[in-house]
Amino acid sequence: MKALTMKLQIHNIEYEKRGEYMTRGFKIRIRGPMALFSRPELKVERYSYDVPTPSALRGTIEGIYWHPGVDYVIDEIKVLNPIKRIAVRRNELKNKAKDSTILEAGNNTHKKLFIDRKEDIAQRNSSILTDVDYLVTFHFEINDKADRGTTEEKVTAILSRRLEKGQCYKQPYLGCREFAAQLERFDGDLPSYYEDEEERDLGIMLYDLDYSDPADPQAVFYHPVMKKGVIRVKKEEVYR
Repeated sequence: MKALTMKLQIHNIEYEKRGEYMTRGFKIRIRGPMALFSRPELKVERYSYDVPTPSALRGTIEGIYWHPGVDYVIDEIKVLNPIKRIAVRRNELKNKAKDSTILEAGNNTHKKLFIDRKEDIAQRNSSILTDVDYLVTFHFEINDKADRGTTEEKVTAILSRRLEKGQCYKQPYLGCREFAAQLERFDGDLPSYYEDEEERDLGIMLYDLDYSDPADPQAVFYHPVMKKGVIRVKKEEVYR
């Protein structure tokens, strides 16, 4: 896969007081030839939402810099290109290697330690977005997992430096790992394809997963409305 080049959105959007921490906002442009933001209710054959979920964009940003003491919060999503789809049929495996299977194979020499492609292969359809382009405004918050050395200034400096140099913790992607994301510097504003559309109700969408209980993560939803191509995300208005 071609190496990813990323540039910094230099100017700061805003400072906002949240609890005892100051948070700094950024605006970046995220785009790619394909994207798949899977609807959780359709598990076998994947069908993408019309727009990215906040959790998917958070994962994209975490690809640049991840830290357990830092939470990225999506504030605004601007849809620049028209929403287009293609249907793709792919060969996939129904099973994957599990830790329990590997342990069992280690204790039993007759246990197969591989996945039989002929038995496990299955054809599945996916509804994928194409030629996606988004202008995303986000900020970060420092949580209680951060140590004393993790400050707002330090996180800002690290995030900015990584964006400038094109460094990343892992390859940023758009929903699925095979759909690499391109992040680039943004100056000023860009028009949305939907600027003339007053309002579009996108229905109930996945917001994120609540890992308060790691053994039983719970889905959290929200109700986005796109106005003139812009979705304003309010994490306080979610459904559990």
